[in-house]
Amino acid sequence: MAIKKQQIRTALTHVMHPQGDKDLVTLNMIEDLVVQDKFITFTIDLPEKNPKLENTLKEKCREAIHKFVDKDAVLDITTAVNISKFNKQENGKAAFPGQGHRQKKQQKRDEPEEVFPGVDNIIAVASGKGGVGKSTVAVNLACGLARTGAKVGLLDTDIYGPSIPTMFDSHERPNITAHKKLIPLKKHGVHFLSMGLLVDPDQAMIWRGPMVTSAVKQFMQEVEWGELDYMVLDLPPGTGDVQLTIVQTVPLTGAVVVSTPQTVALDDARKGVAMFKKVNVPVLGIVENMAYFVPPDMPDKKYHIFGKHGARELAKRIGTNFLGEIPLEQSVRESGDSGKPIVMEEDLKSKSAQAFVELSNNVIQQLAIRNKEQAATEKIDIKIKP
Repeated sequence: MAIKKQQIRTALTHVMHPQGDKDLVTLNMIEDLVVQDKFITFTIDLPEKNPKLENTLKEKCREAIHKFVDKDAVLDITTAVNISKFNKQENGKAAFPGQGHRQKKQQKRDEPEEVFPGVDNIIAVASGKGGVGKSTVAVNLACGLARTGAKVGLLDTDIYGPSIPTMFDSHERPNITAHKKLIPLKKHGVHFLSMGLLVDPDQAMIWRGPMVTSAVKQFMQEVEWGELDYMVLDLPPGTGDVQLTIVQTVPLTGAVVVSTPQTVALDDARKGVAMFKKVNVPVLGIVENMAYFVPPDMPDKKYHIFGKHGARELAKRIGTNFLGEIPLEQSVRESGDSGKPIVMEEDLKSKSAQAFVELSNNVIQQLAIRNKEQAATEKIDIKIKP
């Protein structure tokens, strides 16, 4: 059953302000409450900056919601200093909320000092446009890396169109630790997490940008990923909010850009490469997906349905690596629908499985070169000029 806003407000009436005898709802301290399936976000208004009080109230809110509403609820609680909302006492200390005119709040999120602390290499798999098979590449890359014996994680950051649960044929809800952190699922040797595991698959994610970026941050910061050799981030298409949030939050080791050979896809792939270079994220290379079609009954024939060597030529033209070409095969689609990525074939008979193994090896090689020749990537601070 879907969680209702009123259920959350009722639960929060059990959270008493430590400096008074009233609860946070009665004190009008809860703002911007949004509920989407089991994902809940809201802001606690405060009269002044007080980290100790902020942490106390956040923890009490979490306990109340998990106790009175849903123990599996995923929470994103922020605090904001809203001076005009509070009256001042004679001794200068902030009192409880009054009825004054509300001004714009300045929110400050408490963020952990380090994201993915136990991960050696963080790889973003991106594309300039949708429909080029980015998630298929991300899944098979992650599984290909796991085939080498490495410890691998896969995070689906496409909140609106999560596809990893289907590609892994896994739809169970993740467990939560005693410290209220999500535990990723594991299959094919890959630890993975997706919004598709937390919401009703038949329900549309009608979220504005801040909600999406908030969910992505929580997946990176409040999940027990453990010690990993590689973390693969399956990004949504484009160069928008999620991509900027990621480069601001986590130091990416490198990016892999996926494209098909056709011009309309290459135009957007070029923009994707340019975005990563602009924010100083090393581009490991470009992958050409759906590069050609070989009829099963005519293995000597090769048809370049979407154009020939477009991504290969783009990589050469803009001075980046070409990581490989993936053929267009029915077995790739079937494996994605059945939940067993094609790179997990035991005998690796298909050309696609072989191509994904080669892609994984090329990525490992480029990571080794990048880590040897370049300093670690730093998170960036994007400032919008007026």
